[in-house]
Amino acid sequence: MNQFFVKIWPWLRNKYVLTIAVFSIWMLFFDQNNAVDRIKMSSEINQLEEDREYYLEQIQKDSARLSELTTNKENLEKYAREQFLMKKPNEDVFVVIEEKDKKDKKAKKAK
Repeated sequence: MNQFFVKIWPWLRNKYVLTIAVFSIWMLFFDQNNAVDRIKMSSEINQLEEDREYYLEQIQKDSARLSELTTNKENLEKYAREQFLMKKPNEDVFVVIEEKDKKDKKAKKAK
């Protein structure tokens, strides 16, 4: 350990090396715009951009679905029956769940 300091001491006595080292440490950890915060902010920005793309796609899908439902009464009735289990007064509604869906639900519950 002592030999380590003996080898490094001439470098540490150099005012330029010392100034650069102090400046680097200051910029990496203590500055208002330090490197650690910049990395975190960069990853957060990337995540928010991905979320934005996802929501823009969802808006397009929902807008297309809405225009389809408002222009066609048959599609509106089909959507109401499937999503909200609506029925006419003299009807019975049966919900059929496929085997694949049952397996997926069981796998999700097991996790």
